[in-house]
Amino acid sequence: MKITSVDIIKAFKTPSVAAEVAVGNVPWHPVFVRINTDEGISGYGEIGVAYGNAQSAGFGMGVDFAKCIIGLNPMNNEEIWNRLHRLTFWGMGNGGVIMAGISGIDIALWDIRGKALNAPVYQLLGGKTNHKLRAYASQLQFDWGKVSHSLAKPEEYAEAMRKAMADGFDCVKVDPVGFDANGVWMGRSSRGILQRDQLQLAVDRVAAMREVGPDVDIIIELHALTDATTSVQLGRELQKLNCFYYEEPTQPLNPALFREINSKVEIPLATGERVYTRWGYRQFFEDHSIGIIQPDLCNTGGLTEGKKICDMAHVYDIGVQVHCCGGPISAAAALQLEAVIPNFVIHELHASALIEDNIRLCKYDYVAKDGYFEVPDLPGIGQELTEEAIANAEVVTVK
Repeated sequence: MKITSVDIIKAFKTPSVAAEVAVGNVPWHPVFVRINTDEGISGYGEIGVAYGNAQSAGFGMGVDFAKCIIGLNPMNNEEIWNRLHRLTFWGMGNGGVIMAGISGIDIALWDIRGKALNAPVYQLLGGKTNHKLRAYASQLQFDWGKVSHSLAKPEEYAEAMRKAMADGFDCVKVDPVGFDANGVWMGRSSRGILQRDQLQLAVDRVAAMREVGPDVDIIIELHALTDATTSVQLGRELQKLNCFYYEEPTQPLNPALFREINSKVEIPLATGERVYTRWGYRQFFEDHSIGIIQPDLCNTGGLTEGKKICDMAHVYDIGVQVHCCGGPISAAAALQLEAVIPNFVIHELHASALIEDNIRLCKYDYVAKDGYFEVPDLPGIGQELTEEAIANAEVVTVK
C-alpha cells in the first residue's frame, strides 16, 4: 500500500454565526487531514489548532508535511513519524504548530491501519483496559448547551452546573477567572497579586456551583492566566471547596513553578495541552510536580506519541486526561487511546462539542450516556468527515 495523495481541510469556508463563536468569541476552524492510498482506503486525522489564531499556520504545516509522505507505506507509521520529526529539521524543536502537523498525519495513518485490518484502533494499541469512559462537562464558563456565551455572575455558573448535571455528568470543569465581572474575557489581569474583589468573585463562582452539586467533582481550569503567586492565592481558597484537580495554574514551560505551586496548594495539579512529545513531559515526570497529564493527541504527536507519553506517565503513577478541544476527529482519537491505557482518569467533553456546526462536520455524533462514553467499534478511529463538511471547507490536495 502507498500514499497517493493527502487532503488538508480547513473547516467552515463559509461559517455560520454559531461556528464563529463555538468557543466563546474565538473563531473556530478545525483543520483536518485525509490521507488517500492506492488501495482506496483513506484515513482521517486532525491538526490540533482549531482555535487560538493558529489555524492558518496549522493548515500550512499540514500541506508542507504532506509533501514528505507521498509514495510511502502508510502502515509504517513509526518510520513516517520519525521522518517528520527528524528530517524536517524543525520537528526536533517541538512547538505547537510543528507537532500539530505531525499529529494530524499520524492519526490519519492509524485510521488507515485500522480500516485495512478491519479493527478499531484500540485493538491495535493493545485492547480495552477500560470498557466505558467517565466524562466531564468542560468549560462551563461558556455555559452548557447548544449556544456558547460568556458567564459573569455566580448564579449563572450555578445554572450551567444544573444543565450539565441534568445531562448526567457528575464532573465538570470551569475557569473562574477568565471572564471579569462584566463577562469580558481576560478583561482583568490575573497575574501579580489578585485584588480582594477579583479573588472573591472567582471563589463565589465555584462556591455557587458547589452548592448546586455537592457531590459533583469540579475541575478548576486556569488556562495559565494566573502565575505562581496568584494561583497559590486562589488555590488556597478553592481547596476548601474540595476541587478535583487544578489545571494549568501557570504557563507550561517552567516545571519548577509547578513544583512550587504543588508544595503550597492541596489540589492535584494538571497540565499538558501545550506540552509536546515525551521530551516535553520528561521533567514533569521526573520531579512529580503534577498528578494529571493532559496530552492533546492532535498536537503532541498523534496516537503514536500519545501512547508513549501515557505509558511513561504510568511509570510515575500519573493519571491521564486526554485534552479534547477540537473537532469530532480529535474526540474519536482520544476515545480510542483512553480505552487502552490503565492510567486513564476521565474524558473531556468540551462545550464546543455541543455546537451543531461542530457536530455536523462528521458522520457520527458520539454522546455520553449518564456521564460515560462507550468506545466506537468501527474500523480505524471510528469517525469521518461528511461530504457536506468537505464541500464547505478550504481544501488543498498534495499529490
